[in-house]
Amino acid sequence: MYLRLSQEQKERIIRDIKDYFFEEHAEEIGELAAGNFLDFMVKEIGPYLYNEGIHDARDMLEQKLMNLDEDVQSLEKPVHHNRD
Repeated sequence: MYLRLSQEQKERIIRDIKDYFFEEHAEEIGELAAGNFLDFMVKEIGPYLYNEGIHDARDMLEQKLMNLDEDVQSLEKPVHHNRD
């Protein structure tokens, strides 16, 4: 899995990473270090997050299909058997 980020998204995330390291660890890191950290996170953690998103989407679709099935079943007309 390869996560595609626009250049604007990468730049924003790199700024956020740099801010995080400064605010949480009082450590200034450069663009290269923040970019490398982003690449590592995307490569190592990205698949876990992606898979969770897929599972969430599957659960939502299953629920919607169940609701749709119930709606369709509610349209069925009762069948009366005439007995002579």
